[in-house]
Amino acid sequence: MDDPEGFLDELKGRRVVLDEVHRLANPSELLKIAADHFPDVQVLATGSSTLEATAKFRDTLAGRKENVWLTPMLLADIDEFGGSGLERRFLHGGLPPFYLAQEPPAREFQEWMDAYWAKDIQELFRLERRSSFQRFTELLFTQSGGMFEATRFATPCEVSRQTITNYLTALEATFVAHVVRPYNTHRATEIVAAPKVYGFDTGFVCYHRGIATLRPEDKGLLWEHVVLNEIQGRLQHRTLRYWRNKRGAEVDFVLELRGRNEPIALECKWQASSFDPSALLAFRRGYPQGENYVVAPDIDRAYTRTYTGIRVRFVSLEDLIVRLAHEPLA
Repeated sequence: MDDPEGFLDELKGRRVVLDEVHRLANPSELLKIAADHFPDVQVLATGSSTLEATAKFRDTLAGRKENVWLTPMLLADIDEFGGSGLERRFLHGGLPPFYLAQEPPAREFQEWMDAYWAKDIQELFRLERRSSFQRFTELLFTQSGGMFEATRFATPCEVSRQTITNYLTALEATFVAHVVRPYNTHRATEIVAAPKVYGFDTGFVCYHRGIATLRPEDKGLLWEHVVLNEIQGRLQHRTLRYWRNKRGAEVDFVLELRGRNEPIALECKWQASSFDPSALLAFRRGYPQGENYVVAPDIDRAYTRTYTGIRVRFVSLEDLIVRLAHEPLA
């Protein structure tokens, strides 16, 4: 590949997959030449990170590329991999070899994290203090789905608050952590700064939290992760928010519509019967326009209920995705 033209000339009319393309010395050069001069060569370039995460990409490839975000397994993939069920997806996670293992592969989870440090973090970010970074990552998975405050991690990781912020930036850029920022209009009653952070995969969350057998309270949290993964993977959409006021009322996810002040409120419940409308009603007092959804795995057919004049649709995850696919999400 030191001679991109010669390499691509041999591939005329064919398709090629370049795995971990960011390992090339100048990956954007090869991809740019392919797009401009070899349009009949179809290139799928995969990498552990986004193109923007490495300085090796000296060209943005604007107008020449289409991004496809490969998330852990989606619900439809469970059937393709033997249909072992949602609880197995929780414990094993969504990386296919881990999902197919007879038991949750504890050693492989750790080996994956070691390789992630060596291949992604060291090559792309040149961070120091491996032990501090890995300790932070472990704590982040342990507290996955909770509100993030950098100062809480600084002491146990033995680094500064700014270093913790840098660590989170690296995890977000490489899609190992998803930062969900608060939805607000800077009102005095709302949380306006502290994000919630989710680990990218439920298997790693269970491994770091020491979950070997699922309890009811575990399933609710892990279902929230799966809903997030499904929205990201099926809709290729990353800009979700959450809402919380200073009294502790919280809506799991808020999606904004392009050009419309009608935020969609989404509550994730393991059992539909456990839904308490109080937080949603608090949210709608400030934002009265927009659809409201409760998504739960025990809903076979969608139905609607009204709480103090607020209509709430109860839907399956598949039904939710179909409905959101027709919305102009911002």
